[in-house]
Amino acid sequence: MIGGTGVEHSALIEQRVITVETPYGTVKPVIGKLANRELIFMSRHGHNHATPPHLVNYRANIWALRELGVRKVLATAAVGSLSPNFHLGGLVLPDQFLDFTKSRPQTFYEGGQQGVLHVDMSEPYCFAMRQAIQEASENLGFQVKNGACYVCTEGPRFETPAEIRMFQRLGGELVGMTSVPEVVLARELGMCYATIGMVTNEAAGIAGHPLSHSEVIQSMKELGLNVAQLIHATFELLTPDQDCLCASANLEVGKF
Repeated sequence: MIGGTGVEHSALIEQRVITVETPYGTVKPVIGKLANRELIFMSRHGHNHATPPHLVNYRANIWALRELGVRKVLATAAVGSLSPNFHLGGLVLPDQFLDFTKSRPQTFYEGGQQGVLHVDMSEPYCFAMRQAIQEASENLGFQVKNGACYVCTEGPRFETPAEIRMFQRLGGELVGMTSVPEVVLARELGMCYATIGMVTNEAAGIAGHPLSHSEVIQSMKELGLNVAQLIHATFELLTPDQDCLCASANLEVGKF
């Protein structure tokens, strides 16, 4: 599990912090148990939210998870709504993205000995995992909307009203700062990946007041209990098998 703003690992039992060395840097995930299964928790922004979205070491995080044997990644993300279909406090499962990041390494395969991989992103967010999350939400009586286009911006600033209007015209429905390249890197290493988007604010020009990070944090606190229950219920349903095409995404380079 990769936790974003406001999502911590307090529900895990038998916790221990480990150190994983990767070609891209050192990361320290938490290993514990949830729903009677071993779970690896990766804090995207680090302790006390010290790392802004454009400086997150996405490659080190995803590489470390793959080295530890992870095959399925459930991420959480605070998102802003660009659409009247998604309201403050709602839970949404993105199925497509628009990438407006500018300076982030996007791939593990940069030529030379690493090779080159033009990874297929026809279905960026694993359909099978989204179905499991949907089933878990129905079992809990929660409403989770399955399907939305996530616009990923560079951050750390919020977007201008003009940018929001552009994103809407391009079909964007949610806006955030972290899903790309995380989802792409997971696919490059053959892992399933899904995101639970938590609508914590309405975007600039929609909300009718200035945006603030404190507003996002307050909304996250209100969503926290439901999200924790949904994560627990989802992990009870997930199996180790990858009954989808995610695992075959990097066959052409033959490294995993």
